[in-house]
Amino acid sequence: MSPSLPVLSALDAPPASLTERTLEAVRQGVRSGALQPGELYSVYRLAEELGISRSPVREALLRLAETGMIRFERNRGFRVILPTPQDIAEIVSIRVALEVPAVRRATIQAGANDRAAVRQQYAAMETAAASNDVAAFERHDQQLHALLMDIEGNIRTKSIVNNLRDAVRLVDVSTVRLDRSLTEVLADHLPIVQAFEAGDHIAAALAMEHHLRTTGRLLLHRALQPSGDAEEELRLWKKLID
Repeated sequence: MSPSLPVLSALDAPPASLTERTLEAVRQGVRSGALQPGELYSVYRLAEELGISRSPVREALLRLAETGMIRFERNRGFRVILPTPQDIAEIVSIRVALEVPAVRRATIQAGANDRAAVRQQYAAMETAAASNDVAAFERHDQQLHALLMDIEGNIRTKSIVNNLRDAVRLVDVSTVRLDRSLTEVLADHLPIVQAFEAGDHIAAALAMEHHLRTTGRLLLHRALQPSGDAEEELRLWKKLID
């Protein structure tokens, strides 16, 4: 596989299992551009580069295939798949279904340490926005969402959402850079953090839903820009808000 995957050394803490290690390696390979959409990659070569056996690598790739992020080709390997506008609408709808109740429960369950940890992640986003560090900002953005799901306590929810976020990144439609400034994206997260800190679970859920739907509409618009299909954008937007 070329280029190689310079990802494991970048992890803050090693995942709990070899399967999780592979999942994180593939995610970071997508984020860094080491894994390119449409290219054919070898499962065996990936296992060699990660220094682990093929079984956990296959298990991890099967989990990613369930999200539509990769596609296997019989006896050849796997490809990273670009999401379609339809995929984006479905991904955002799933995130709304998972993250809105998750933040509501997290707000109810949170203690003082949890609130401090969320505020710390938001402060890291503020620092990244002030220095216009897009990579750091997106990393802390994802960590903020993951932390809220950790507090809620459903590990599978976090895993699913992380895979879905990475699938959307493949189409290079992050709303940062072109559609919104880092400061604007930061401001979109503030009502979530404020409601969470105040223990207002209803406001936190509403703020999360607004954030996800706003982001989803921008992602759809970006993905459909080449075709300029306004009717298709409207159809998918209605799918998002149903």
